[in-house]
Amino acid sequence: MRVNGKKVGENVLLLPGDEVAFYLTPAEEALRAYTILYEDENVLVVDKESGVSSEALFRALEERGECRFIHRLDRNTEGVMIFAKTKEAEEELLSAFRERKVGKKYLALVFGRMEKRHAMLEGFLEKDERSARVTINTAGRGEKIVTEYEVLEERGEMSLLLVTLHTGKTHQIRAHLAHVGHPVVGDEKYGDHAKNRAHHAARQRLLAKELTLETGGPLAYLKGKTFRSPKNL
Repeated sequence: MRVNGKKVGENVLLLPGDEVAFYLTPAEEALRAYTILYEDENVLVVDKESGVSSEALFRALEERGECRFIHRLDRNTEGVMIFAKTKEAEEELLSAFRERKVGKKYLALVFGRMEKRHAMLEGFLEKDERSARVTINTAGRGEKIVTEYEVLEERGEMSLLLVTLHTGKTHQIRAHLAHVGHPVVGDEKYGDHAKNRAHHAARQRLLAKELTLETGGPLAYLKGKTFRSPKNL
């Protein structure tokens, strides 16, 4: 258990406004890890719950039958994920993700109002394996990233964004939006901790809303197919 982002033991005195986070075992996570959005003989598309690791979700799906891991979402990011059920489907999906033939759109609730209603953010992302964090810069260090956003709604001092990933790097959305001064609400790693506490935002407000396939081969019948999470932020 963590209180205000710090690990604590039992019998902790809580104060008004404290944020309490509980961490489940993989077995506990798997109990309510997902909802099935689509399934056929080749692929399985699910809506992952927030607080569930991609690995725990994969283990839960394996219990249903053959399942092959394709991509990840952060533990506290909810939304659409796709898994392969055959070797041929796995190869096609891995190739599609690698060649950026999978369209990915997210909903993100962020702090602040954006200067522009729509923009294409560019930068470079560097990983720090020891701290499990990434940093964003404009000096050309690391891998180039492109993050597009559109303002859907303004909610007081927050903005609801539709984010399109043109590159899919570790923590890209969270780190890139924080870098430009608009961290995701509830983000414990890259977010504004004071604002999170003030708004009692203990849950990260980031949703993988849509996944569109541009596949061929054994998955040609899914070309142009978009899978959507029914959730909203």
